[in-house]
Amino acid sequence: MIARSLGSSRRIRNDEARSVEMTKSDRRRRNKPVFLYGPVPSRRLGYSLGIDIVPLKTCSMDCIYCQLGSNPVTTMRKKVYAPVKAVLAQIRTVIESGRRIDAITFSGSGEPTLHAGIERMIRGIKSMTDLPVVVLTNSSSLATEDGRKKLLGADIVVPSLDAATETVFMNINRPAAGLTAGEIIRGLVKFREVFHGQIWLEIMLVKGMNDRPAHLKKLKEAAVRIRPDKIQLNTVVRPPAEKSSRPLGRRELEKIRPLFGAAAEIIADFRKKERDAAAVDIEDAVIAMVGRRPVTSRDISLSLGVSAGAVRRTLRRLLDKGAVKVSTHRGSTYYEKF
Repeated sequence: MIARSLGSSRRIRNDEARSVEMTKSDRRRRNKPVFLYGPVPSRRLGYSLGIDIVPLKTCSMDCIYCQLGSNPVTTMRKKVYAPVKAVLAQIRTVIESGRRIDAITFSGSGEPTLHAGIERMIRGIKSMTDLPVVVLTNSSSLATEDGRKKLLGADIVVPSLDAATETVFMNINRPAAGLTAGEIIRGLVKFREVFHGQIWLEIMLVKGMNDRPAHLKKLKEAAVRIRPDKIQLNTVVRPPAEKSSRPLGRRELEKIRPLFGAAAEIIADFRKKERDAAAVDIEDAVIAMVGRRPVTSRDISLSLGVSAGAVRRTLRRLLDKGAVKVSTHRGSTYYEKF
């Protein structure tokens, strides 16, 4: 009887030890950095699995319209900010989960081409899936041969070009020391010569800054040299870093579009039906989304595939906890990380 009791005690202690160990393991998993977000609804790419591989606002520019706010400390330094293997492992997990993904996109909270391992990550993704790999970039790394080489494995590169003169470049993009508009344009021209994928040139138009006819003409001349597959005209939609960043209206964009020819389009609002709900922790997912950019409750609902009511309840809880805050831009309510 005593022996059986001792054996039972040992089993209980062993079970408790395993339980404690599993709890520690769960905590370790929960505390691991997450380098992905979404899939989120994108105006251009459908449901896009975002890859965020540099720290917040690690960027070579401090654009006045940036939805992540301002950071005057710019950099051109490249380093391995996030472990390549860990990023690829997380991507594989999401792909194998069966969630709907239309594209895998390097974007997030800074300039992704500042990650020294982006070329290895692109190769790793291509080895596990046929989904298109997209890189959103401010074009600064394309000014160098090495920077251009690192993106050759992507399917779509979406480079920005907001300025065709140095004065406008300094006023809108506020670049790192030594970076010029001329270098970026020349780099984009050279990239087109060696890149066999799609180039979607994005031009962010800010009212009174780069939308004057003389400057638009120079932007068109640059675009003719670059020969992108698409020219995507955008404007300030989300709350910007500087309040002076004002958007153009739809009619103004429609008047500008013909100047850039048949390849030009205005990026429209993303509108798709809700997809089936994925098994996600809504609070964690919402915090991850608002930590990267301001989002509306509709953005959250579409991205996570959950009802508007569930999103509203989650946001109320997070507001009560002080985990998120509210901002208003042009009549729309956005949620941001507190």
